[in-house]
Amino acid sequence: MGTRCRIKKPILPKYAIFPLLACVTVNFMAYNGTEVLTRSWKHYDLTLPFDGMVPVIPWFVVIYLGCYLFWIANYILIARQGKEHCYRFVTADMMSRIVCAVIFLLLPTTNVRPELAGDGLWVMLLRMIYEIDRPTRLFPSFHCLVSWFCYIGIRGQKNVPKAYRIFSCLFAILICVSTQVTKQHYIVDAVGGILVAEGTYWIAFHTELYRTPKKLFDRLYRLCFERRRRPVEKRGNCGEQE
Repeated sequence: MGTRCRIKKPILPKYAIFPLLACVTVNFMAYNGTEVLTRSWKHYDLTLPFDGMVPVIPWFVVIYLGCYLFWIANYILIARQGKEHCYRFVTADMMSRIVCAVIFLLLPTTNVRPELAGDGLWVMLLRMIYEIDRPTRLFPSFHCLVSWFCYIGIRGQKNVPKAYRIFSCLFAILICVSTQVTKQHYIVDAVGGILVAEGTYWIAFHTELYRTPKKLFDRLYRLCFERRRRPVEKRGNCGEQE
């Protein structure tokens, strides 16, 4: 009876390492870099009457902070959908940050956060966020943009269980709600984040724009992972997948 080999796929494919690192780098530059440049500039408050009707719900801070685990898990899942899908998605992601950076520079935004009453755990956490995160770079909302990317990146992927695709949609919406009831963002910020995500995603998946970063990522992949590759000898036992 022959030995049946089971080749385990790595959690993060090698081809996705540099693209995802590029996402983190561009995100950092767009968010933190524009903060340094616009710190002393005039900022505009885009608060609408609707925002005054939205209550403060401090316990939503759990969702607002917990979204980072959701982002990591879904970006890895999206990267596993195939090399071309990964490259197109990353192209959309980086494009969205460039669009946001331009908006941050052309229209610096701010808001007035409410006074928090009480000293419960959720209030304390929300007050801590207020203290360490200045109310700037609000429109479009990065929280809403990234969360929506986590959903649309798997929206049409049939090999991802339908239940998880539905969960990702609902959780992305819940994160958008959390930005409102924690008063970290207002409604125009959330809508702007979703629209930027949808727009750049459409461009990346309906044009050949992704081929430019693809060339760079492929070159880095070959340089780091293929230079010392040796032919695998055929043996009776199963070899390990790279």
